[in-house]
Amino acid sequence: MFDIMIIGAGAAGITAAITAKRKNDELNIAMIDSMPRIGKKILATGNGRCNLSNINTNESIYRNSDFVSYAIRNYGHKEIVSFFNSLGLYTYTDDEGRIYPLSNTAASVLDVMRFECIKLGITIFTDEKVSDISKKDDYFIINGRYRAKKVIITCGGSASPSQGSDGSGFELLKHTGHSIIKPLPALVQLTSDNKIIKSFKGLRIKGKVSVYVNDEEIQQIEGEVLFTDYGLSGIASMDAQRLLCRYLNSEKCSVVIDLATSFSEDDLAEKISAVIQNNPDLKCENILSGFVPKKIGQGLIKCLYIKNNAKAAVIDENTIRRLSHLMKNFRIYVTGSKGFENAQITCGGADVNEFDPETMQSKITEGLYCAGEILDVDAPCGGFNLQWAFSSGMCAGNDAAE
Repeated sequence: MFDIMIIGAGAAGITAAITAKRKNDELNIAMIDSMPRIGKKILATGNGRCNLSNINTNESIYRNSDFVSYAIRNYGHKEIVSFFNSLGLYTYTDDEGRIYPLSNTAASVLDVMRFECIKLGITIFTDEKVSDISKKDDYFIINGRYRAKKVIITCGGSASPSQGSDGSGFELLKHTGHSIIKPLPALVQLTSDNKIIKSFKGLRIKGKVSVYVNDEEIQQIEGEVLFTDYGLSGIASMDAQRLLCRYLNSEKCSVVIDLATSFSEDDLAEKISAVIQNNPDLKCENILSGFVPKKIGQGLIKCLYIKNNAKAAVIDENTIRRLSHLMKNFRIYVTGSKGFENAQITCGGADVNEFDPETMQSKITEGLYCAGEILDVDAPCGGFNLQWAFSSGMCAGNDAAE
């Protein structure tokens, strides 16, 4: 009989285990995971560097911010840095507020967490998927063979199934009477049928991205966009996808990219006009080379049905205005995303109204907790989702250890 069994040994699960064991060393705690080793998804975070958190973390960034509030305020980025310092891992913060391990490797993060589990005597079962959980009297039965007084489910959502998050945790929760908000892939590349951007493949730009649903702007994002042969990648594009994921299959969705954030539309028109006046014999395909990468400039010229080989002198003032407007408002209609296989996180999950925000304990089944991505909580790129995993794991671990 275990005092606490944690189903899913990822960021939230390992944090919950360490937190609970540190609070009460006499507890018999176990973790069980379907993968051959614990924490596999941690190794893939932050492009292998593991963006642990962000100094700009606050509850308003998250979906279901009211639910998130207690955990983020009480176990914020400072507490997470302190937690990792206590494990022997030290960090630095980049110019955008993202917190990384000094080693710049996710393996270091997983190593210090794993070493602490071993030191504390936490039992670890791997290569075993949990397919059944039930409660009998005052204890839980897991897979028909393990017994535990309390259970913390931290097996993630449906994103990146190759790393262990295959959505199975949602089925476990359904069997315990919980409601699941439809899981959708989030923070994943956008797809588009736009033929022009296919010629931009491999090009990156930093700009402002406005996100639209049915021609109504819902939010603006600043960051990097990477053009691909299927659509858009890059942090700004994936953040835009997160905002659009609930609408992609039912509404008209688009992103509008400002390709010249340094200038207003009028200033840009004046500068393009000056280029043309100073270089009347310049080929049209080259007139935007001083503003954007050449292939993008050629694509924009093509959008206005201007011949690339024509001389710049043929472009009149009205066309210059249209070109300036296009550069500031380059709209790309979105057809979908690259799916759960490529997604960083899941949008949707266990209904947070059925859990206590201060303890992460179920309001339906006493002794059952959830933490991390399995709950209907998500945030943009930048370390905020890992922060939630750590914060909610600490909440669950602390209360389960009582």
